[in-house]
Amino acid sequence: MIDIQEILEILPHRYPFLLVDKIVELELGVSARGIKNVTINEPFFQGHFPGHPIMPGVLLIESMAQVAGVLALKTAGSKDKVIYFMGIDKARFRRPVMPGDTLTIDVSVNKIRGPVWSCKGVVSVDDNTAATAGFMATIMDA
Repeated sequence: MIDIQEILEILPHRYPFLLVDKIVELELGVSARGIKNVTINEPFFQGHFPGHPIMPGVLLIESMAQVAGVLALKTAGSKDKVIYFMGIDKARFRRPVMPGDTLTIDVSVNKIRGPVWSCKGVVSVDDNTAATAGFMATIMDA
């Protein structure tokens, strides 16, 4: 398991843009599973559907990308690297995510070609798919 302190050492993201609380499974170069606890205290709930707060879909995709970022940077094994989004494909939103939900974020690697990673992500709440997307990212020197 990778706890929040180690995630903070790996990813450059900080509050309010850090969207993964822990990594509970990691197979280097293959897949990772992260967890995010969604609370009403998240700053985006103030302006995203007040009175009926739902987590913005773009943040669900970003949570997948952050889990993939931990996977890629741990696989690369260097603290002098950063990972950048390159593209998003076939993003689909299946159900709303609300305060009190716990996200399970599964990411699997489709292909690695040099510094470019192609991945697929699935965000679930209570074993129900909330969002899916394919995406590409590249690892670069910090």
